[in-house]
Amino acid sequence: MDAGYLEWALADFSGYIAADELYDGPFCVLSIVDNRTFKRLLYQVLDQDPDHPDITAFLRRFQTVLAQRGLTVKGVTTDASSLYPKPLQAVFGDVPHQICEFHIVKELTKAILRAVAKVRKKLAARKPALKRGRPSTALAKQAARQRQRLQQKIAALFEHRYLFVQHDLTRAQRRTLWKVTRGLPQLRTLRDIMEEVYRLFDRRCRTDTALAKLAKLRRRVLRFKAVGKVLSKLQSSNLEKALTFLDDKLLPSTSNAVERGNRRHRKMQKTVYRVRTQEHIHDRIALDMLRDSQKDNMTKTIKVLHTARAS
Repeated sequence: MDAGYLEWALADFSGYIAADELYDGPFCVLSIVDNRTFKRLLYQVLDQDPDHPDITAFLRRFQTVLAQRGLTVKGVTTDASSLYPKPLQAVFGDVPHQICEFHIVKELTKAILRAVAKVRKKLAARKPALKRGRPSTALAKQAARQRQRLQQKIAALFEHRYLFVQHDLTRAQRRTLWKVTRGLPQLRTLRDIMEEVYRLFDRRCRTDTALAKLAKLRRRVLRFKAVGKVLSKLQSSNLEKALTFLDDKLLPSTSNAVERGNRRHRKMQKTVYRVRTQEHIHDRIALDMLRDSQKDNMTKTIKVLHTARAS
């Protein structure tokens, strides 16, 4: 990597990094990004899926770069991949390792939506079977009405399923949620649990307080047999790691710094699919980093041109 770029990228190094891997066909791109300045600090393009030795060697390269400049890592944020814990411990020791809040909440919302889908399937199984044609007897008409009510219930649960996982609800949305969950108290419990999960990540709390809330929430979930198995993600140890940022106000809660670079890479790759080779991927990322290092000067130039044209 060009020494000039590293000097620019590490000039205001925050000490907090985000690491992630990006799979691009048969290749894998490893990246380390400053989690506060959003500058890519190091990358490597592999022609295979990474394993622990690959991640360890990559992190040691980064540690060497920092050691040459007298810099240290204060915190690391990754997703919930099992690739990182052991290499991070081997290279950086006891540096705080945080799991991205977004990835944890994403898994929990998926579990909530699966539970809602499971309830819809149970309601669909309760729909009475009807004979062909218009119902003529009183029992057939009653069965038709019951079937229609259940179908409306299923449709309402599907249409408003986002209300179970949305962060904040308005009064109107809460009334809608109360209406569609009438007769289904387990679904109201799911919404209450999701609100408790969001409260865990409140910046006004400390990690110890959040962990105490989490322990209480886990005990509560175990009492509800109908949803206990569905919300097994709440028992994951990654959830505790996602609360690390509460004790460090400078540590971002997510790994968005590296994730948005990956999203930009995927967007660019859509136009060059036929020339996707290891060399081309390497060059494209290098070009993207060069653009980032020159964006300040580009912004100044554009501002001067606009001012000149306006005058």
